[in-house]
Amino acid sequence: MSELNKDILYLIFEELQDDIKTLYSSLSVNKTWCELIVPILWRNPWKFLTNRSEILLFNVIISHLSDESKNNLMIQDNDLFKILLQKPLFNYISFCRHLNLNSIDLIIYFIERNYSKSNISVIKNEILNLFINENTRFTHLYIPQNFDYQIYLIPGAKRCFSEIVFLSCNTNRVNGNVLIGLAEICQSIKELELTIEPSNNSYEIIKLIDASKKLINVRLKIIDTVVILCTSIYYPILNNLYDIEESFHIILENSLMRHAHTIQYFKIEAPPATKILSTLVNLKRLELSKINHNIKLKFNGLENNISLPSLQILKTDIFQINILRNLIVNTNGSLTKISIDYIFHNKTDNENIIKAINQSCPNLMFLKLVFKIENILELEKLLIKCQYLNGFYFHILNLLDLDKLFEVLTRSSPTSLFKFKFNITSHEQITLVSFKLLINNWKGRHPMLLQIYPCESTDYLFDSEIVKRFDYLQINSEDFEW
Repeated sequence: MSELNKDILYLIFEELQDDIKTLYSSLSVNKTWCELIVPILWRNPWKFLTNRSEILLFNVIISHLSDESKNNLMIQDNDLFKILLQKPLFNYISFCRHLNLNSIDLIIYFIERNYSKSNISVIKNEILNLFINENTRFTHLYIPQNFDYQIYLIPGAKRCFSEIVFLSCNTNRVNGNVLIGLAEICQSIKELELTIEPSNNSYEIIKLIDASKKLINVRLKIIDTVVILCTSIYYPILNNLYDIEESFHIILENSLMRHAHTIQYFKIEAPPATKILSTLVNLKRLELSKINHNIKLKFNGLENNISLPSLQILKTDIFQINILRNLIVNTNGSLTKISIDYIFHNKTDNENIIKAINQSCPNLMFLKLVFKIENILELEKLLIKCQYLNGFYFHILNLLDLDKLFEVLTRSSPTSLFKFKFNITSHEQITLVSFKLLINNWKGRHPMLLQIYPCESTDYLFDSEIVKRFDYLQINSEDFEW
C-alpha cells in the first residue's frame, strides 16, 4: 500500500480525516505518507485539542517563531528556552485553515497557569502574528465571547481572512470594532454559527451578516441563564426560556431575512422573534430544537399555514401539535427526512402527526418517531404509503408493544426499508430475545442494519443474511446515519 500513487493515497487519507488514531499511526510509514497526512491533521489542529494536548500544540506553535521573537520570549521566561531551541520539521501553521481564537485563548491560559513569569500579552501577540500574516489563509474563523483583540489591523489580515466561508461567534461582549473591521474583509461567509447570550450581545455582528454575499447555512444557539435552586449562583445553560434580549433577536432575524433567498439550512434553539421562517422560501433543512415545553411560548409565523415548498429535512422537538402538523403538511411533498425528537404526545396528537406524514410525505426516506401501540393501524398505513422509506428510528415506551410493532413491520414495510434504530425507554429488562420475532420473520428481505439502546451486548451473533450489522445505538449520534 505504501507504493500507491500519491493522489490515491491523498484521497484515502482525506476519507480518514476524522480518524485521528489511524492518521497518527500512519505518519511513520514513510516520508510520502507523512507529507500527505501532516497537512490534513493541521488543517484544523484545534479539533482534537484536549487538556493533555495543549502543551504539545503550544510547543509546536512557538517553535515557528522567528529568532527575534524567540529571544524576546526568552527574556520574558527562561523556562521556555529548551522548547524554543527546537526547529519544526514542517511549516505546520501554513497548513492551517481553521483559526480558533477560543482555543488560542485556552493555550494562553495554560501558559499563564504554568509559566507564572511569562508576559502573557507578549506571548499572545507573538502567537497571533504567527497565524495572521501575508503567508496564511483561513476558511474557518471561531471568535469567543469577550474577544477584543484588533485582529483586522494585523498586517496581512486582509489576505488572511478574505476567503472565510465559515464563521462561529459567541456574540457576548465581543468588541464591536473587531466585528466592523472583519465585515470589511470577510464577505464570502456561507455558513454562520452564532451563540447568543441572554444579554450584552454585540449588535455589530449585523455588519458581518450584511456584508456576506451568499449566506447558505445559519445556526443560532441560544444560551439562557437560570437560577439553580438552593444556591445563589447563576449558571448559563441551554434552556431557552425565552428570557432573552428580544430586541437583539429581532434585529438579528431581520438582517437574516435580507438573505432569505440564499439560506437553505436554518437551525434555531428558541422560538423565532419574527416571521423569519415564512421568508425562507428556498429552505431545505430546518431544525427547531431545545425548545422548553413547560411554558407557553410565542411562535411568530409558525401557527399560521407557513409554506416551505423546498423543505427536505425537518428536525424538531416542538411540543405544539398544530405547529408541527403545519410544518409537515405545507411542504408540497418535498420532505425526505423527519426527526421528531423525544416528544411524548398523547394518543390523538401522535395519531395526527402520523396522519400528516402519511398524507403529505410520499417521498419520505427516513423517520424518527415515538411509537404508541394505540396508533398501530395508522403506522401501518404510513408504511404502505411511504414506499421510499429506507430508515426508521423508533422511540419505544413499552416492551410489551414490540411484538405487535414487529408484526406490522414484517408484514407492511416497503422493500426499501432495512435500517432500524430502537431507543427503548421502558424500565423493563431488555434482551435481544425481545427482537426474536422481527429477526425470524425478516428472512428473504434486504439484510437489516440494526441499532438498539440500551443493549446488553453487541457480541450477539446474527445470521448475516438477516442482520448485516448490529450496533449499540449511540444516543447523540446523527439520526439518519447507520
